[in-house]
Amino acid sequence: MTDRLFRFEVDTDPASLTPGPLIVAFDGFIDAGATQRILVDHLLESSDAKVVASFDIDSLIDYRGRRPAMVFEATRYTTYDDPALLLYRMTDREGQVYYLLSGPEPDYRWEAMIEAIRDLIAGLRISLVVSAHGIPMAVPHTRPVGMTAHASDERLIGERKPVFGSVQIPSSLTSLLELRLGEAGEDAVGFSVHVPHYLAGAAFHDAALTALNAIVDVTGLNLPNDDLVAAAATNRAEIAKEVAENGEIGEAVAALERQYDVHLRGLERPSLLASEGDDIPSADEIGAEFEDFLRTVGDEEPPRS
Repeated sequence: MTDRLFRFEVDTDPASLTPGPLIVAFDGFIDAGATQRILVDHLLESSDAKVVASFDIDSLIDYRGRRPAMVFEATRYTTYDDPALLLYRMTDREGQVYYLLSGPEPDYRWEAMIEAIRDLIAGLRISLVVSAHGIPMAVPHTRPVGMTAHASDERLIGERKPVFGSVQIPSSLTSLLELRLGEAGEDAVGFSVHVPHYLAGAAFHDAALTALNAIVDVTGLNLPNDDLVAAAATNRAEIAKEVAENGEIGEAVAALERQYDVHLRGLERPSLLASEGDDIPSADEIGAEFEDFLRTVGDEEPPRS
């Protein structure tokens, strides 16, 4: 096994760890609606999580590019928010083991990091690698949350229809990992959850709930969801209240609803990405209308599960 980038905890015997799926969740890439962060927090808080391995963070991140927080009190430094990239052993509601790899996305050594993860996959007999995050889309929050599914093998996606054609996008370690695993004939699947672009900077719990359900479907895990369902309902009510109190916001949401419904009927457009001319406001126009709204919704700490 690669021993330069990760080490097992002293109280962990790798040989005693049982197989299961692996959820990969690196901070730092696009995560509209805080989809991944809410999902990870929910899983860690609602499950009996045990750290079984940690990665050599000093060789992987650029401290000057994203300086960790410290606390200074009067005459001295008192605390330091240590960055950590950790592998957790988790169990679902039926006792099935799964793993969660979570922490800051490495700035350096992506290919070496992938080889280290592949060592873990082989050693722990990981059955499937899964990821989920949020991406901003011109969709209303009042309609079912959609997603773009992608995988190393199309059989993992099932009958989900693609939204995009061929596009060039910024890479991430998670997307490169999925590509490399596919090249090696290993299974990996990801879900890019569609978050209304006017909520991209806020906490949108329905997106995290959608991600959780997608992971359950593809892995067969029985993951806890009660707290996340409750948090999503509260979040939904808060957003509805803000929209109802602002006529311009309501009109913008109504325009997106019409666009969404036309797409579903397949009458005028082949894609959610196409425009409908003057009937639909541009992203910049909607962004301006929602500036105060986002400040109100986004300034509060997202409800914890």
